[in-house]
Formats: sequence, C-alpha cells, structure tokens
Amino acid sequence: MAGPLNPRRIALLGATGSIGSSALDVIARHPDRFAMHAVSARSRVPELLAICDRFRPDVAIVSDESSYASLRDGLKDLGLPTEARSGAGALDEIAASDDNDTVIAAIVGAAGVASTVAAARAGKRLLLANKESVVLAGAVLMRAASANNARIMPVDSEHNAIYQCMPGDGSREGVRRLLLTASGGPFRGRSRASLANVTAEEACAHPNWVMGRKISVDSATLLNKGLEVIEAHHLFGLPADRIEVVVHPQSVIHSLVDYVDGSVLAQLGNPDMRTALAYGLAWPERIDSGVAPLDLAALARFDFEPPDLQAFPGLGLAFDALRAGGTAPAILNAANEVAVAAFLEGRLPFLGIPDLIEATLAAQAIEPAADLGVLLASDREARRRAGELLRKMGIQ
Repeated sequence: MAGPLNPRRIALLGATGSIGSSALDVIARHPDRFAMHAVSARSRVPELLAICDRFRPDVAIVSDESSYASLRDGLKDLGLPTEARSGAGALDEIAASDDNDTVIAAIVGAAGVASTVAAARAGKRLLLANKESVVLAGAVLMRAASANNARIMPVDSEHNAIYQCMPGDGSREGVRRLLLTASGGPFRGRSRASLANVTAEEACAHPNWVMGRKISVDSATLLNKGLEVIEAHHLFGLPADRIEVVVHPQSVIHSLVDYVDGSVLAQLGNPDMRTALAYGLAWPERIDSGVAPLDLAALARFDFEPPDLQAFPGLGLAFDALRAGGTAPAILNAANEVAVAAFLEGRLPFLGIPDLIEATLAAQAIEPAADLGVLLASDREARRRAGELLRKMGIQ
C-alpha cells in the first residue's frame, strides 16, 4: 500500500492537458504518497518545463520530435537533472518501465493507444483517461490487462462511477444494466435544424465541465457518450443492449448500476475530474482530492431525459458500431477525430461531423479486430477515407 515510506511512482502521459492538470493538483496535495517518475506532452514545452520545475520528474518526453531540442535546452537552463526524450517510442518505453508502477494515460486521441497498451502489458495500475485506447483497441487492451494482472482504473467520471458501484469482487453477478449519464452538452434541447450554424466557440462552452476542445466538441455532438458506451462494453463486459444513456443536465449523478433485485446504485459528486483521479491513485483508500463536498440541498432537484438521437445522431452511430464489432469502432473513432478537427478549423459545419462519420463507416469494410496492428491499420485507412470524403465535399 502506498504511503509515506513507499510512494507510488507516477508516469503522467499527457501532463499539459485538462486531465493532466487535475492529476497534478491531486498529486501535489499528497507529496508523501506520490512521486513523479515521468511526464509527457505533445509539443507544449513551456508548460512541460514548468511542471518539471515543480515536480522534478526523472524523465520528460515530447512526442513531437521537433520539440526535443527546446525541451532539452530548457531543462538545462533550469538546472534540472530531468532527462529529455522524444517520440512515440519513448512514450511506450516509459509506460512499460519498471521505474514506475502507475501510469496515467491522458494523451488525447489515437496517439495515446500504443503507450496505454504498453502499460497494460507491463502490469501497471493504469488510470485510463484515453478513451480511444478502449474504443479503438478495447479487446486487445483488456486481454493485455488480464494476462499481466494490470489494474485498469477508469478516469472518465462515468466509468469511474460504474467502477465504484459494481460488485466489490469484480464479478457482474446480479447486474442488469449500466446507466451512463450525459449532461447533454451546450446544445441540449435544441433541434437539429437549429444546430446548422453553431460555432466552435459555442460547441466548446460546456455548461458543467472544463475540458479540452476536442472532447468538448464530442460532448456537444453526444459522440463522447457514444464512445463511452463502447468503453463500458469493454471495461465491464456487458453487451450493447444492457448499456443505456440518460441525459442528466446537473452532472452530479455520474452514472448508475441497475441490479436484478431492483436496486440502483449511483455515484454522486461535484463535476470535477479530481474525484476520479484521486480514487484511482489511492485505491483502495480514499484521499482528499480538493473537490468541495456535495450540497444536495442547494441542488434542489435532479432532472433526467432520454437523448435526442435525431438532433445528435452520433450517439446512435456509436451503438451501431459497437453492435457491428470488429474494426467498426476504430473507424468511427478515426472519422470522428478527422471531422472534429475540420470543425474546429472552421472547414466543416457542426452537423457535418456525424455525416462524415456515417459516410466513412459506409465506405470502409469492417474486419475482425485480430490484433493491434489490424486496428491501427484500420484507423489509418479511416482517416484517409475521411479526408478523401472531405475533399469530395469541397472541403480542403
């Protein structure tokens, strides 16, 4: 058990994003429990250097190799002994290194898949915030974790809530349904027609959560919830017809587990990612996360409603991909990343996001998800096809 004499050694992959910032806040509150072995960023060297100056990790990595010299020189100028590394291979090596026991997988997108699988194969405690690792390669990831006794602790608030509400022995005995809650995003209650001209700024203005731009857009399209449905299937071993989504705009009930005896267990808390991170870092203990206590009286009410699949078809596309199986979720995820990037750059309208995903799924054959190589190849092909479809739409 981690404690003052045996701190957990952490590799934080994706340290400069919103999840990384929340993780650093929790870690800083418990210097006797946690020691920083490694931190990474894609290319945000100034932010990474500030983290290194505060937490003194052994290793700092930029996945963008062109940023290596800036990182190396910046560390030298600060007088830090932290070793600078670069490239995707360095991420994989750190994820599997014996010098850490806990990996926080917070890299956004398919770029974080290989290092997440490497951590599972190395038998780590894996705080999983990179949803693409499960959507793209869920079967591969779960097999690797099972074969190597890795403990996957989901950091998404919804999956973390389910984890906390599931039977303590890890079984699925008596579980009838998983109920994933969705805030509804910034456009809840709006018709499909009214979304034709929404801007990136509007889509990124989430009413409850502070998140990065990509995941904020996913929340606005409800595709984020669709990805979470696919994740829940892999993480908890239940089929699509036993996973449901309910819109809960207050974002206080983070998800629920329905049991065959009529009991429904829910996990509640203020909408702050530090709760899930603290749970994953300290499990089976509970530690202060810095999150304020929940004031139920001040909330006054909880609302629930079904998702509007006509206005937000991305959720339905995700259920379809899960049922299709094989490489379909990888195609869905890749097409979504291309579509969201085009939307954020002002090249694709908001309603074009699910349209491009649907078109890419229709254009690419679904194959069995035999191994990570097949899945990554499917991801690359889906990106190519999605880009080609964009060009055919006249979008450069």
